[in-house]
Amino acid sequence: MQTHPLVFHTSPDQVMAWRDGAPVTVRAFLADVTRVAAALPAGGHVFNVCRDRYRFTVGLCAALVSGRISLLPSTQTPETVRQLASFAPDAFCLHDAPDCAIDLPRFAYPEARQEADGHAPFAVPRIDASRVAAYVFTSGSTGAPVPHAKTWGVLVAGVRASAERHGLLAARDCTIVGTVPPQHMYGFEVTVLLPLIGGFAFSNRLPFYPVDIRDELEAVPHPRVLVTSPIHLRALLATDHALPPAELVLSATAPLSEKLALEAETRLKAPLVEIYGSTETGQIATRRTAKGATWQLFPQVRFEARASAVQDDEGPTMWVSGGHVEEPVPMGDAIELLDAQRFLLHGRKADLINIAGKRTSLAYLNHQLNAIPGVVDGVFFMPAHLEHDAHTGHDIVQRLVALVVAPTLTLADLQRALRERIDRAFLPRPLLFVDSLPRNDTGKLPHDVLAAFVARQMRGGLAPATREAGDALSEPATTLSFAIPADHPALPGHFPGHPIVPGVVLLDHAIDAIGDALNRPFTTFKLSTAKFLSPAAPGETLDLAWDAAASGAIRFTLRAGARDVASGVISDEKTGAQP
Repeated sequence: MQTHPLVFHTSPDQVMAWRDGAPVTVRAFLADVTRVAAALPAGGHVFNVCRDRYRFTVGLCAALVSGRISLLPSTQTPETVRQLASFAPDAFCLHDAPDCAIDLPRFAYPEARQEADGHAPFAVPRIDASRVAAYVFTSGSTGAPVPHAKTWGVLVAGVRASAERHGLLAARDCTIVGTVPPQHMYGFEVTVLLPLIGGFAFSNRLPFYPVDIRDELEAVPHPRVLVTSPIHLRALLATDHALPPAELVLSATAPLSEKLALEAETRLKAPLVEIYGSTETGQIATRRTAKGATWQLFPQVRFEARASAVQDDEGPTMWVSGGHVEEPVPMGDAIELLDAQRFLLHGRKADLINIAGKRTSLAYLNHQLNAIPGVVDGVFFMPAHLEHDAHTGHDIVQRLVALVVAPTLTLADLQRALRERIDRAFLPRPLLFVDSLPRNDTGKLPHDVLAAFVARQMRGGLAPATREAGDALSEPATTLSFAIPADHPALPGHFPGHPIVPGVVLLDHAIDAIGDALNRPFTTFKLSTAKFLSPAAPGETLDLAWDAAASGAIRFTLRAGARDVASGVISDEKTGAQP
């Protein structure tokens, strides 16, 4: 029977962790593991939600040495917890929160009442390589978590390959600081398993804000490795403060731009390595993003192109195998092989979109949006590609929506910058300003969370427009904003020296925006009335307000600040409905 040690450190007095700035030796860590393992309640599966990285790691190791299996889903929603209980009826929750409300039998992490004996016998437990150490979960087509067993041998092999790729096998004294939670596969592998299996130290804290990340880096000794994500890195680099240098920066969970990687390497005085993998495979490739877009597979890991089971135009599916990947796994990304070990990524296959015969990916659009100076954060969202319209009986193609955090930019600035970067077919309608995006702890935007957020912005997040007394409304009054840029093709000659926006352009944008917001095509509607009350200048922000009467007619108004610019009514051509 093949076994591997629980920790790969060479001395009981080696620093294993830093708890709030204080060192913890390997001897003290193993004493905590033994103590917690003896205290765990009955049950073969542990849902470990400890936020403190030290407590999480002790809990993981206590489960291992006591023959239990850790459960690591990607979320902790009530529905996920219910599904976990169905998968493992004997599961209990190990937590370190005073107000934990997870609907499972709960067990609070037991802190030691006294210091561990520095002269206690020292023995490192050995774990059967075939033992299932944890179940990690991905979302299936039904939304139910799909378990993937991870044996101790597979975890050791994958992490050893990672440590070798990063040049860390000889760096026995390095300390890892992570901004990502230990429950996420990336955080689990790099901030928990890498210290255990590489023989390194780790920080217990989970810094989020830039000042916390700076403080945590300064609190631990050199050499130090910062494990982070693009969203945390972008916030850190947005500050003007000097940053503590590191020896290595690792990033994952979302694509990183070359510009951001270059800035990170300059400010942190360390190479930045981006990691590629999946929950099913773990880490399988890396790239030095500041040096180019090409990814390099881990040794012995290979891609194989296989024809897709579904006949479409997205090309073959890449399957990964070899090395620490025991069984071939299909990858959901559009991958371009350069040779047996090198490849390019072109985004998620599910993110590929086709509008008016033109193809691109949401990842590309997001990259272009976030590369605009002044954009703090932003994302494109594609609603369901086809929806049924009850008014016409036809299927309608949805348009892209973009949400952006850009407090110093105007709508016209953003629209102009996007037109320079992306094809007009992919320009978002609408383009909405928000204070922040609902990212999770790893900086990701889960699709269901983003869809709900977009729906709120399109409905309740919009300010109400003025209604006239006596209106019977079937839909609430809403507002949107837009601007006609100075380089619009309809403006030359209208008028030299004193340009104004033609009325037909205003009406076209107004009707188009209303159609986008209501997901209703206006091919069967006609413009009943229109009034032009004052001129609109190029680049001027225009507020579009509208409401829908019970008859189906829609009254709209365009304003520039407090000044009315235009108003009108759209009526149903078939019914002749009037407000």
